[in-house]
Amino acid sequence: MYNTGESRGNNPSYSMNYQKSGKDLMTVDEIAVMDGDKCILQLRDVRPFLSDKYDVTQHPLYKETGEYDERNKLDIQRFLHQGIKLKSGEMFDVVRV
Repeated sequence: MYNTGESRGNNPSYSMNYQKSGKDLMTVDEIAVMDGDKCILQLRDVRPFLSDKYDVTQHPLYKETGEYDERNKLDIQRFLHQGIKLKSGEMFDVVRV
């Protein structure tokens, strides 16, 4: 938006201002009432954009998820405490991190 001004009198002057105005793409209120089948995606090196949500139940590997079957969920506590089981004569490398 450009604004111009001019004053008249003993010392006339003229001025021009450039003003950049805008608003957020969506306000908090607009996000709160956004359609349930839409989402805002924010990816690295890409400006945020509105997209349709993906129905994960349609993915070819959905049956392998913990959402489909409780037996597929990872029990992290059990995984961390199971330890390494080595067989006699088995070769292994030790890596210190």
